[in-house]
Amino acid sequence: MSDENKDTEETQDTGESLFEAPPIGEQERMVEAILFATAEPVTVAELTDRMPHGCDPAEALAHLRRRYEGRGVRLVKVGDAWAMRTAPDLGHLMHRETVETRKLSRAAIETLAIIAYHQPVTRAEIEEIRGVSVSRGTVDQLIEMEWIRFGRRKMTPGRPVTFVVTQGFLDHFGLESARDLPGLKELRAAGLLDNRPPPGSLPQMGEGEDDDEETLEGQSELFED
Repeated sequence: MSDENKDTEETQDTGESLFEAPPIGEQERMVEAILFATAEPVTVAELTDRMPHGCDPAEALAHLRRRYEGRGVRLVKVGDAWAMRTAPDLGHLMHRETVETRKLSRAAIETLAIIAYHQPVTRAEIEEIRGVSVSRGTVDQLIEMEWIRFGRRKMTPGRPVTFVVTQGFLDHFGLESARDLPGLKELRAAGLLDNRPPPGSLPQMGEGEDDDEETLEGQSELFED
């Protein structure tokens, strides 16, 4: 084999490894710049596409997250993406910068809560839990706000479509995943629930210390009159 062919073969074997990746400190700066310039959370895959070959965005994110601990802004995980967000204890300083949005109707709030706690859930299941029908306008409003989206079809007769919450919903409420939704005790502590039973509610499991029982009870009590 000639030297020229040998060199070509070695180049093909190594691919782009001839181009050395930037130092991890420089990769961290790149990730930081991308996150600050992007309003929406960014996935590791998207960071990989933007950064030079050979970079390790996941490692850079780990370094960056440690560096921002205790600062006015912090690096948070939103679903499978990452974003820079104001530290929770400083949120009151941003009140003047908040955008006023139209208030959700009671039907929309209840529908959104059911989807968040029961996803993936069909329209029929939402109506069964609420006890009343769900208008198309309510679902359309939540989809337009990008707080819910269509999920997989259920393997039941008719293959009904399901609904799930979006990454935008998680980002708005500062959640890493739907598993971080507050339980019954947290909702009561925040003043979002009182202790009176909701009229016409589904039969409740007894009050106990078991987390699963509290979750079931909390899901029904979300929809008080």
